[in-house]
Amino acid sequence: MSKNVLVTYATKMGATASIAGAIGAELRAAGLQVDVHEIEAVQAVTPYDAVVLGSAIYQGRWLPEAVRFLRRHERQLRTRQVWLFHSGPIGAARDQEQPVPPDVSRLARAFQAPPIKTFAGDLQADAVLHDHDLERLVGDSRDWRDIRTWSHRIAAALTTPEPAT
Repeated sequence: MSKNVLVTYATKMGATASIAGAIGAELRAAGLQVDVHEIEAVQAVTPYDAVVLGSAIYQGRWLPEAVRFLRRHERQLRTRQVWLFHSGPIGAARDQEQPVPPDVSRLARAFQAPPIKTFAGDLQADAVLHDHDLERLVGDSRDWRDIRTWSHRIAAALTTPEPAT
């Protein structure tokens, strides 16, 4: 029987939403039942066997709604397979792992999530009007192959049969 997976995200400018959508598409292609929703639209995680959660990261912090979601659903997430990602680095920093904020790190340890994945972000020109320091960083830095590869690892973990006991 196919597992039910929730892919949920907190986004500021839409890049994290696009990454979540791509992850959802890859998991569906692997035969999983997948729902992709913005984090504030999710009322419960109980219908799901697994949760993939992403947040934009700004100035070293996850968006508040993502942290609230982890706290609100901490007990239920402890009984599910969970993967976390954040997106945001752009320009020369696009390939650098971003430190995990301490509050997120503590919560991730509580439900034994694998290491949090960093994906590069996307900064559009209309988001940086009149900010000359940021204008040089404009562009889509996302690595879609990396996103697909990570998604395939999740799919493999969810579709590999449990060993008989």
